[in-house]
Amino acid sequence: MKPVIALVGRPNVGKSTLFNRLTRSRDALVADLPGLTRDRHYGEGRMGDRPFLVIDTGGFEPVAKEGIMHEMALQTRQAVAEADIVVFIVDGRQGLTPHDKTITDFLRKSGRQVMLVVNKSEGMKYTSVTAEFYELGLGDPYVISAAHGDGVLDLVNEALDLAVQQRPEEPEELEPADHGIKIAIVGRPNVGKSTLINTLVGEQRVIAFDMPGTTRDSIEVPFERDGKTYTLIDTAGIRRRGKVFEAIEKFSVVKTLQSISEANVVVLLLDAQQDISEQDAHIAGFILESGRALVVAVNKWDGLQSHQRDQVKIDLDRKLDFLSFAKQHFISALKGTGIGPLMKSVDSAYAAATAKLSTPRLTRALELAVEKQEPKRKGGTRPKMRYAHQGGQNPPVIVIHGNALDGVTEPYKRYLEKHFRDTFNLIGTPLRIELRSGKNPFAKEQK
Repeated sequence: MKPVIALVGRPNVGKSTLFNRLTRSRDALVADLPGLTRDRHYGEGRMGDRPFLVIDTGGFEPVAKEGIMHEMALQTRQAVAEADIVVFIVDGRQGLTPHDKTITDFLRKSGRQVMLVVNKSEGMKYTSVTAEFYELGLGDPYVISAAHGDGVLDLVNEALDLAVQQRPEEPEELEPADHGIKIAIVGRPNVGKSTLINTLVGEQRVIAFDMPGTTRDSIEVPFERDGKTYTLIDTAGIRRRGKVFEAIEKFSVVKTLQSISEANVVVLLLDAQQDISEQDAHIAGFILESGRALVVAVNKWDGLQSHQRDQVKIDLDRKLDFLSFAKQHFISALKGTGIGPLMKSVDSAYAAATAKLSTPRLTRALELAVEKQEPKRKGGTRPKMRYAHQGGQNPPVIVIHGNALDGVTEPYKRYLEKHFRDTFNLIGTPLRIELRSGKNPFAKEQK
C-alpha cells in the first residue's frame, strides 16, 4: 500500500497550497481566506519512484461540539486515523497560537507519528522562525515555504522514510490506481449531493449539513459497488449567477464546472420538494454542451404525496425536455431508496458514451433512415448521404459524408439522431451528428 500523509493544522496555514504542490495539481482550492477546505481531500503524489497518498483537511477545531466546525473536525479526525504520517502545519509568520497547542494535544493522544512543519518561512532565519514552536514538544520543526517550494523535497523524503518504518513489511505500490468510472454529482445547493455520496459509500465521507453551500471544493471519493470501481465527485452547489457573491463561492463554481468536464458520467440531482428552476436548466445545459453522459436523479421523493409526484414529472418533461435521452430516477438519498437502479443507469450511460460503432453498421443504419424518410430538397437539389463513420467517443460523434449536405435541416438531423440512438441503444449520452459534403469536381467549370 502507498504511504498516507495527512496535512493538519488550523485554518489558513497553507495546507491546500502544500497539497497542490505535493500532487502537482490545482485540485484543492487556494485563497487567502480561512475555512476554504471543509471535507478531507485525497490526492496522489510521487517523489521519484516513490508513490504516496496525501490528504488535505479543513481548518481543525478539536474542541468544536456542534455546527459546521464540528463536522470539519470529524473529517480531520478520520484523516488522522487513516494516515501513516501526520504533517502538522503551523504559520511561521503568525507564530505559536493557543489553537496550535490544542491541536498538538489531540495529535499527541492520537498515537500517530507527527512531523511539525513551519510554513510561510520564506526570507526568515531558521532559528528565529522555529524557536517558539519547540514549546510544543514535537521535536525539531521542518521549515518550508509551500508557496515557493522551499524545503518541501526534504520534508516529503523524510515523511516517506518514517512511513516505511511504520509498516516495513508492506511493499510500496507502483502501479497507478484504477479510478474506474468518474461520476460527478451536481445540482443546486442543498439538494442532497453529499448525502447521496455518503449513502453510496456507506460512511460519513463528506460533510452533509442542512445549510446551503456546505461543500465548497470538488471532492473525489473512490468506492466499489458490485465488483466495479468508481470515483464519485462531490461538487459545490451552483447558484444563479446573480446570487454568487463570495469569492470562495465563485472559485467553487469554477471547480464544479471543471469536474463536469472531467467526469465520465454526471448525475444531475434535483430537489423534488422545490420547483425545477431556470438554474437547474442552466446546469443541465452546461452538461449537455460538455458532452457528458447524464443521469437525472430527483431526490427527497419520499416526502411527496401522489399528486405532488405527478406534478414533478410533468415539470420534468416540460422544463428539461432537451434531456429526453437521459434516464430519470426518483430517489431518497437519506433513506437509500432508488440507489440501485440509479447506479445501473450510470453504468449504461457510460457504456453508451464509450460505445464503439463500426462503419458498416453505421452506414447500414444511415441507409435505413434515408429509406424510411429522405431529407427535403433545397432548391432543386436533394442532399445525398453516402456513408457514416464514428468520429469520437464520450460523447459519440457520427460523421456522415455525402453531397449537398448543407441543405440538411435541423429537424432532419434530430430525426437521424433519434434513429441512431434507437438503433444502437445510446441511452444516457448526448449524440452529435457531423455532416461533411464532398467537393464538387465540376465547381470550377460551372463558374
